Amino acid sequence: MELELQPLNLLSEQERPVVIAGPCSAETEEQVISTARQLASRGFRIFRAGVWKPRTKPGGFEGNGEKALPWLKLVKEETGMQVATEVATPEHVELALKYGVDILWVGARTSANPFAMQSLADSLRGVDVPVLVKNPVNPDLELWIGAMERINQAGVKRMAAIHRGFSSYDKKIYRNLPMWQIPIELHRRIPELPMFCDPSHIGGRRELIAPLCQQAMDLGFDGLIIESHCDPDKAWSDAKQQVTPDVLDYILNLLVVRDETVSTEGISMLRKQIDELDNQLIDLLAKRMRVCREIGQYKKEHNMTVLQTARYSEILEKRGAQGALCGMGALFMAKVFESIHEESVRQQMEIINK
Repeated sequence: MELELQPLNLLSEQERPVVIAGPCSAETEEQVISTARQLASRGFRIFRAGVWKPRTKPGGFEGNGEKALPWLKLVKEETGMQVATEVATPEHVELALKYGVDILWVGARTSANPFAMQSLADSLRGVDVPVLVKNPVNPDLELWIGAMERINQAGVKRMAAIHRGFSSYDKKIYRNLPMWQIPIELHRRIPELPMFCDPSHIGGRRELIAPLCQQAMDLGFDGLIIESHCDPDKAWSDAKQQVTPDVLDYILNLLVVRDETVSTEGISMLRKQIDELDNQLIDLLAKRMRVCREIGQYKKEHNMTVLQTARYSEILEKRGAQGALCGMGALFMAKVFESIHEESVRQQMEIINK
């Protein structure tokens, strides 16, 4: 199914990136207003704050709920900024709209649950409000698209996707792995869908926000949603990934936003070379698979197992070393030859089972 989309019509949509900024949580009226005033004075026009906070474990600060919504309304009145918050239940939607919240977003835990998404979609039926949907916690593109389809089928046409990274047991550099190939594929499949990046949740540390923002711009993202707090070190939630409005302004002033409208004529010849090389790669892979099928026939005739572990390990080790000498990463080479080996095994299994 294709999404039926209309322009978001946000105040700052004429510029790229569109920036949505504000604290992780709406903690107190003073904190919300102070942060909003500082952001507004630096030209930011869309304010975000979490009113309901889904936490991994009970006992943490889970938001002020309805109590915080008048603070967002006051931000609109005092600064003229649009305001945005996360919703996870039909009750959240009803209350947010009651207090004039301009933009709603759906969090990663909610987008992973089709039942929750359908409940939200039903509560949004007949409502004209922009809805931004974060990727599910797990790297499942179909689940992400399905979540947006449910909202879209309810009649919501002003939509965008938020890439916030994917949960991983093995946390090294990032809080959530970027896995850029997934939002890239989403953009390929639904090119008219605006794409936002959430560097705060991908990085999990404030020093990673600047490079992640630049990566998002280099990949053609339309906007950024970033956590900014008037006193980040004292934040009640996600303190390590929040920056002051002053630091955020500095980060964004250093961003290089590349022009998407520049003619591609200058690289057309290089792209033709890529096409020719891709054709050669496919031809070589087809020849390799023919040899693999011959090997499969030999194994069948001599009652050998398809999987030869020692040979597979040898291929990975040698090709990885060859790739490194040619300037390619070991992880990339491993993925390439793992995929090739997987297809080789599949084709040999077909031969043996005939």
